[in-house]
Amino acid sequence: MLASSLDMLEESLHKKIELMTEIEAENERQKEVLANPENVNDDLFDATVDKKGELIDKLVAIDDGFQTLFDRVKEEVGANRDKFADQIRRMQNLIEEITAKSASIEAAERRNKKLAEKYFDTARQQMNTSKQTSAVAFNYYRTMNNFKDIPPQFLDKKN
Repeated sequence: MLASSLDMLEESLHKKIELMTEIEAENERQKEVLANPENVNDDLFDATVDKKGELIDKLVAIDDGFQTLFDRVKEEVGANRDKFADQIRRMQNLIEEITAKSASIEAAERRNKKLAEKYFDTARQQMNTSKQTSAVAFNYYRTMNNFKDIPPQFLDKKN
């Protein structure tokens, strides 16, 4: 029973590493999409955000399952530590790898956040410019419509 529980814990750590690798790949795609803030493909950006959301949900589910199983076998593993020393060492190495990947993902997320902020600032400026241009055009149109009611003027230079 304990051996199979430890196998399941180890397998969940492997799955977590796979998911984190996929998140790293999505972060790279997102970085490429946001590289030029004036020419961002909104659909690709949304797709990367959605994909990362799905992967994070799976990651949370794996974490919850891991924690639940670990809480059940923690005391028993502590009592039989020598018997499962190799497997515990492998899991510790996997946890170190997960920690390194987590730091890498966090750094990439911060970088992408800055790129996204730059993109949103650029988009906001473009919207403000469009709004101002529209307001100027509307004011011109309204002014020209008011002038059409003025009758033509004739000036006689005879004296």
